[in-house]
Parts: sequence; structure tokens; C-alpha cells
Amino acid sequence: MKRILPLPALAVLIVTALAACGSSGGSSAPPTTATAAGSPTPTTTATSTTSSATSTTSTTAPATTTSTTGTVTTTASGEPPCRAANLELGFLGQQGGMGHGEIGFVLKNTGTVPCRTYGYPGILFLDQGGHPLPTIPHHTTSDFFGSSPAVALVIAPGGAASFRLDVGHGVATSNGCATAYALQVIPPNDTATLRTSIPNGAYECRDANVSPLRSGESAYP
Repeated sequence: MKRILPLPALAVLIVTALAACGSSGGSSAPPTTATAAGSPTPTTTATSTTSSATSTTSTTAPATTTSTTGTVTTTASGEPPCRAANLELGFLGQQGGMGHGEIGFVLKNTGTVPCRTYGYPGILFLDQGGHPLPTIPHHTTSDFFGSSPAVALVIAPGGAASFRLDVGHGVATSNGCATAYALQVIPPNDTATLRTSIPNGAYECRDANVSPLRSGESAYP
């Protein structure tokens, strides 16, 4: 014969069963919370990765810009070398004393842009018919007429640079002497030639001390 529980006892039994179920559901809450807490973690990682990528891009871009800017600046600020095609050779004058002759020449920039130059021109004396005379150049910053240091020059359009020759004057030598009626010049850093006449000629004995180019007409006072 089945035993029937009174209603109060049955109610207690049901409540106890429900409590047990609630306790079991509560123990599963921590995994749910952990999963929820774990969701921001991938988000944080993704943010960190994005920041790193952004940082790398930012670092690379300025380096490229700086390199490009440096190249452009260098190219834009550099003047081309002075070439014979854009220069005009002229005679400044001559004077002498104590067995030395000083002959001055000028190179004028006939171009439309500034050009740069430095050093010594190549020279060759010419006779009255334009034929070469024996010429032995000696590059020097100090001659009988004073000191003339070598300096880097930028010649503006219409501007000029000058040089002088210190030659034997009025003194016969074993090398042989002649009268030069013109001078042929090769500008520094070039191979093309320029010529100018020497009015009334200049006595020379092969050897010539050549000064470096100076600004304006300062090489020949």
C-alpha cells in the first residue's frame, strides 16, 4: 500500500529540490563570468596589435620623407660647375718689376644661373699666329706678387673670377723666351678651351706660376 505524504511534507521536499537545483546553477556562474571577462582580452590584444602596426607605419613614413626631402634639398641647392660654354675669358692687364711679369685674366659667367668653381685653370701661351708656345705651369698660392689662397667660389650670372700669371720678365733663360700674344685656358673641372688676346704681347720664358681662381678681379690688383 502506497504511502501518501501530507501536503506540508511534500512542499518541503519540493523546496529542497529547487534549492539543490539553484545551488548547481550557481556553481556554473564563474565560467560564464570568466568567458565574459575573457572577451575583452582578445579585444585588448587586437588593439595592441593595431597600435603596433600603426606605430610601425608611422616610423617608416617619416624616414622615407626625410630621405626624399634630403635628396631634393641637396639637388636644389647645388650649383652646376662653371664650364667653358658659359664662361668668357678676358685680359685684365700686365705689369712687371724685379725680373717678374704679372699678367691678369678674368673668367666671366655669361650664363643665366650661378655656377661653382675651385682651383687652377689650365694655361697655354700662344704666339701671334695662334700657335702653341712651350708652357710649363706651376700651381701655387704664393708668388712674387703675394699670396692668393685657393677658395671655393660661386659665380653669379654676370659675375667673374680671376687669376694671375707670374712669368720671367726681361730675363733670358736657358729655357728660351718668347712673346705670347694670346692665352688658351681650360677652366677647372672642364676639358673645353677658351682664348683671349694679350694686347702688345707678354714676354714669357716657358715657366709660369699660376694662381688659383679668386673672386672678381682680386687675383690681379
